[in-house]
Amino acid sequence: MVSALIERELADTLPIRNGVFVAVVGPSGAGKDTVIGFAKARFAGETRLEFVRRVITRPSDSASEDHDTLADAAFAEAEADGAFAICWDAHGLRYGLPADVDWAVANGHVAVANVSRAIIPALRERYANLAVVEITATPEILAERLAARGRESRGEVLARLARSTSVTLSGPDVTSIDNSGAREIAGERFAEVLRKAMAFSDLSDQI
Repeated sequence: MVSALIERELADTLPIRNGVFVAVVGPSGAGKDTVIGFAKARFAGETRLEFVRRVITRPSDSASEDHDTLADAAFAEAEADGAFAICWDAHGLRYGLPADVDWAVANGHVAVANVSRAIIPALRERYANLAVVEITATPEILAERLAARGRESRGEVLARLARSTSVTLSGPDVTSIDNSGAREIAGERFAEVLRKAMAFSDLSDQI
């Protein structure tokens, strides 16, 4: 990971330019990881794309996304050392994106990450070129997918569904993709967003 000293130097040049940060957001059960996984396979070998691996204070298992795990104390220490570009708390866990993502964007790459809707304002301040992709699904589909995961009680599932309607996003940088149906449909729409982001990044490199 990038050292704290280098991270502080880069932070002095905010907002970070040249590349594009693609923030994938949406309620639990919408299928964000599924859509990202589709794009990752579609663009295998594409060096301009960086699919960011999150750091979470939760053990990794086959039922959840592939991520790096840190205990709470280790996460706090890493954060203090400048190991993360940005961090947030959600559902009793801590999440962080490695500081390397800043270097990827600064060097003209397109960084793609699954993030919380709550940090979109902070991302808009940090990255000059931000594309927000909101993955959605019908309430019935969300409830079905959350129940199938088996991680939470019925009450916790209902609470998640209630939260999913409490946050709204708007702005010219927001694209909404319905993932209620076949993943290929949403996946292709997301792939088109990434193609446009790469084209924009290529153009920025020429300016």
